[in-house]
Amino acid sequence: MFRLTHYLKEALVPTPVLRDRRPSGPVVIWNLIRRCNLACKHCYSISGDFVSPGELTTAEAFSVMDDLKSFGVPVLILSGGEPLMRPDIFEVSARAKAMRFFVGLSTNGTLIDDVCADRIRDAGFDYVGISLDGIGETHDRFRRKAGAYEGALQALRSLRDRDVKVGVRFTMTEDNVAELPALLDLVEEENFTKFYLSHLVYAGRGNTYRGDDATWDATRQAMDLVIGRAWDWAKAGRSIEIVTGNNDADAVYFLQWMEQRAPERIEHLRDLLMAWGGNSSGVNIANIDNLGNVHPDTMWWHHTLGNVKERPFSQIWSDLSDPIMAGLRARPRAIGGRCATCDYRDICGGNTRVRAMRITGDPWAEDPGCYLSDAEIGLSGPQARVTVTPYRGLRHEPRAAG
Repeated sequence: MFRLTHYLKEALVPTPVLRDRRPSGPVVIWNLIRRCNLACKHCYSISGDFVSPGELTTAEAFSVMDDLKSFGVPVLILSGGEPLMRPDIFEVSARAKAMRFFVGLSTNGTLIDDVCADRIRDAGFDYVGISLDGIGETHDRFRRKAGAYEGALQALRSLRDRDVKVGVRFTMTEDNVAELPALLDLVEEENFTKFYLSHLVYAGRGNTYRGDDATWDATRQAMDLVIGRAWDWAKAGRSIEIVTGNNDADAVYFLQWMEQRAPERIEHLRDLLMAWGGNSSGVNIANIDNLGNVHPDTMWWHHTLGNVKERPFSQIWSDLSDPIMAGLRARPRAIGGRCATCDYRDICGGNTRVRAMRITGDPWAEDPGCYLSDAEIGLSGPQARVTVTPYRGLRHEPRAAG
């Protein structure tokens, strides 16, 4: 995750660069349940209104939490499916809070009525992220349910009014990039705490619809808008934070954007971004799915490292015998194509490996999602580029409950 607003504030008021500052353990995104009342177009877990046998029991979840805490995991993001459909969600979150985890909730928001909003507030969630794919009908079309937009927006307002820190999550594709200005306006007008722009990753249904990914030009225009809005908010002292995810080239684009506005800060910003290091899959980000399988992050469900029912997470995460994990942990990563000679690989860390794997079959190929030109990353002469090809397999459509 690229903390755009944080680095813009560093351009305004610099602070010392803290090198080699590593978290005590990875942030764990935990898909507690796969069932969901929606069947979203880009869902990486291919969730829908069906029951998934073999999910962790409450007791098993508690045992996993004990191991995570002893391993130094600081943050749990409870996700799904729709996590509010899990009967013990508030029991799990209460124990996580009692264990002093930072606890986030990732939800589609449509199940949050006043009673549920009160329970979320009383549970003490540190942050609740709710996805919006656009305004009104656009969101409903992506979520495949009429009224999903109104439900999600009402949930955001209800939680905000209860002093719960909430944010809007937006996954950008060619089909909804035009909605971005209106969504930023909404966040500003409603004074929501955070806006998260996620680039599309080719996982789950996101791979099925990878041909709908935003073009490089559209992505650049979107980033100009997002950085400009965040810059205006930072200078005005607004408390709204913008972060981006799933395309670490954003940090490089930001650095070059700032060269035109605050050239005296570029050396400081580059030092900060190098200390950050870009893509953190398999390093500072981990995923446990609903069945207890451990993955390098949420987009790697096709690659399992082990299962917490059979071996503690701490042992699985420390085991580098898996070639994918060994490759993700390598510094620098052994990445080919344009990434191999990019002047900024020490900032982006080679970007998102799943996109490279889905398009080329090689997880260490260049990321086709990089929207920077050859000249912008220090390459001379014409370079052959990996481009996104449409998905040719069967589409992942919703299944009925059962």
